[in-house]
Amino acid sequence: MRAAGQDQSSRAAPRLLTLQRHLSCPKSSGQEPEDSPLTIHVLDTASGLPIPGLCLHLSQLEDLSQQWTELRKSYTDPDGHCPGLLRTGQMKPGTYKLTFDTEGYWKEMGQESFYPYVEIVFTIINETQKFHLPLLLSPWSYTTYRGS
Repeated sequence: MRAAGQDQSSRAAPRLLTLQRHLSCPKSSGQEPEDSPLTIHVLDTASGLPIPGLCLHLSQLEDLSQQWTELRKSYTDPDGHCPGLLRTGQMKPGTYKLTFDTEGYWKEMGQESFYPYVEIVFTIINETQKFHLPLLLSPWSYTTYRGS
């Protein structure tokens, strides 16, 4: 009986750590800067909590060379947002890629996962529009969509 209880508590420890970290972090406004045309929100669907501190890279595909150029490396805030990734005027029409270091997050949580990283490739046609890209993440799957 004791071993089963210990096993259950060791599985719950990463979720408890995430919850404690989330509750102890100073609250951000939960809002992206008004001038940011690209907003990101990452949620751990296994725990139901935002993912703070997740490393991500934003790159743009160069038309002539067809090579990716990294524009910015950043991290999600305590609410799982990545404020100020791009400012108004920085986004141009073209193809972009967001790369998320999901393996690092799951290792920190003591959780095995299938995807070492997630890449979301998207095209901007009208740079005056706003783009919201949520990433819903679990150890064995992910979902993304263009939000508003």
